[in-house]
Formats: sequence, structure tokens, C-alpha cells
Amino acid sequence: MTVLFIEDDRMNRRVVRDMLDVADVEMVEAESAEIGLELIDTHDFAIALIDLRMPGMDGLTAIGHIRARTDAKARLPIIVVTADTAVDLRQRCVAAGANDVIFKPVAMDELFDAMGRLLAEDGDAALI
Repeated sequence: MTVLFIEDDRMNRRVVRDMLDVADVEMVEAESAEIGLELIDTHDFAIALIDLRMPGMDGLTAIGHIRARTDAKARLPIIVVTADTAVDLRQRCVAAGANDVIFKPVAMDELFDAMGRLLAEDGDAALI
């Protein structure tokens, strides 16, 4: 299983990579939403983890691009990973097309729980 993490902060990518390594899950990194969208064009991912606040295109805009696709990749499960704590944040993310939201600092159990829920909906829960 391969997970895409779109996150501009190198340290945040490293922390999540270390967590996913524990479960033997491969992670592909994208330091911008634009690069992440290009990777989605050329790779198949089980889940995308997407930060909201990045230079250039933000996470909600990137989610909109993914959901606007006309192929099966439009249904890619998406978990927003954010430090934003706005009251209406979860509602805005779900309205934009995210499947779930987890907050930084990322806790391994929360990450795996969110991934497990999404994979269970897709029939791949045994992978986590």
C-alpha cells in the first residue's frame, strides 16, 4: 500500500513517514499541492494525506482538483492533516471533499485509526 503525503514542512513529512514505516506502509512525499496533483496523475495511492496551509495552492483547492477528476482517482480517500483549529474546519474540509481530518501534532493511533476507517469503507482494512 502506498500513501501520498502532500505537506510543505519537511519535518512533518519525516514524522509521518516514520509512523507509516512502523506499519510497513510506503509513503510518497510531495512538498506542494501542485507536485502532489502531478503524482496522482502518474501513481496509484491508497490514501492521500493533505496539509491545508501551503505556499501556492492550498489543501482545500487541491482536494477540489482531485474531486473534479473524471476518472476513478476522483474517489481517492483523503485525510486532511492540519494544525488549524478553526471551529468550522472539519465541516469545510468535508464540504470540499475530504473524508476525514486529523490534527497536528499527528498521533500514530489517530493516523492509523483514520486510515483504517477509510480502508474499511473501501474493503482494504487488513492493510493497516
